Amino acid sequence: MTLKAVTANRLRDGRVVYLSQSGNWSQSLEDSRIARDETELEALLDQAEVSVLRNEVVGPYAIDVLEQDSGYLTTRCREEIRSTGPSRRTDAA
Repeated sequence: MTLKAVTANRLRDGRVVYLSQSGNWSQSLEDSRIARDETELEALLDQAEVSVLRNEVVGPYAIDVLEQDSGYLTTRCREEIRSTGPSRRTDAA
C-alpha cells in the first residue's frame, strides 16, 4: 500500500489540515500521522470521523504521500494546490 495521510478542512476557518501524530489537526503535512497499511488507514479515518461529529472538520479523506529525507510530500497536484491556498491571482481584483 502507498503511504497515506488524512486531510480535511477545518470548519472554524476553512484551512486545509492534516490528522497529526497527537490526534489533533495540523496545518502542516509534516505533522501527519502516516498509515502504512489498511488497518492503520481505517483507524485514522475512524478518528477523523469523530472530529466530523464534533464539528471540527469537514470532508476528511486519505491522500497518498511520499516519504523523503526532507519529510513528506503529496503525490497529486490537487493536494499541493490545496495546501498552498488559492490558485488565482490576488493582484487582479
